Amino acid sequence: MIRTHFTKLLLAGAAALMATGAFAEGIGASLLTQQHPFYISLASAMTAEAKAENVPLEIAIANQDLNKQLADVEDFITKGVSVIIISPVDSTGVKSAITKAQKAGIKVITVDVPAKGVEVTSHVGTDNYTGGVKAGELMAKQIGDKGNVAVIDYPTVQSVVDRVEGFKKAIASHPDIKIVSVQTGITRPEALAAAQNILQANPDVVGIFGFGDDAALAAASAVKSAKLQDQVKVIGFDGMEEARNAVKNDPVMVGVIAQYPDQMGKVAVETASKVIKGETVEAKQPIIPGVVTKAGEEK
Repeated sequence: MIRTHFTKLLLAGAAALMATGAFAEGIGASLLTQQHPFYISLASAMTAEAKAENVPLEIAIANQDLNKQLADVEDFITKGVSVIIISPVDSTGVKSAITKAQKAGIKVITVDVPAKGVEVTSHVGTDNYTGGVKAGELMAKQIGDKGNVAVIDYPTVQSVVDRVEGFKKAIASHPDIKIVSVQTGITRPEALAAAQNILQANPDVVGIFGFGDDAALAAASAVKSAKLQDQVKVIGFDGMEEARNAVKNDPVMVGVIAQYPDQMGKVAVETASKVIKGETVEAKQPIIPGVVTKAGEEK
C-alpha cells in the first residue's frame, strides 16, 4: 500500500515536471484587462495564433491592477516561460518586473502599451502618435478650423500619452484652435464626470477628444445631457463596434481612430514564436491606425 502510494507520488511528480518543461518553451501573456472589447479581440487573436504556431500560451488578466500584473509576471518567471508578452497597466511601474524577467533569461514583448525606461525585445502596437495626429486633423476639419477643444486623458499609459501628444501636435498647426482642458477619465464613469466638468467649466468648447472609445462615448453622453449636441463634436480612439455604430448614428460622434487588435495579437504571438526559435525580430512593429467617419473607413 505504501509502495503503491509512493509510486503514485513519483508519477505525479514526473507529470508535473513534464508539464513545467513543456510550458518552459511557451509564452506567458499578461494583459491589461478583459473588460474592454479591444482586449477581448486581442486575446482571441493571440489564442488563435498560438494554436496555429503550436506553441503553449497562458494568458493572465491584470484587471488594470499593477500589483496583480507584477504578481502574474512573477508567476511566469517561476514557471520558466521562454517569452512574456505584456500590455502594461502602468508603463513606468512595470519596469521592475520586465527587468526581473530579463535577468532570468526571459525575452519580453510589449503589445499595445509600451513600457517606459526599459528596453524590450520588441514592441507591437498601434502607431499611437500618428493616430493622435489623425485625430487632431479630423477635429480641425469637423469644427471648421477654429474654437476651443478638450481632451479626456489616461496619463499613466504611454500609448495614450503618445496619442495625446500627436493630437496636440496637430492642433498646434491650427492657430485658431485652442486646447482649454485636459482631464483624466480612465473608466467610462470617470470619463463621464470629466466630460461634465469640462463642459461646465468651458461652456464654449466645440470639440472633445477621448483617448479611447469609452471616454468618447461618455463625452458624447455628457454633451447630449447638457443639450450641446449642436455645438460639440466628439472623436474617439479604438474603433470598437459600439463606437463605430455611434459614428454612424449619433451626430455628436463624428469620428474614431481605428486600431486593429486582431492584427496586433497575431503579430505579437508570431514574434514570440520567432524569438523562441532564435530568429531575429524587429524592435518596433508599428500598426498604422485607420480613421472611421460617417463617410466610411480610411486605412
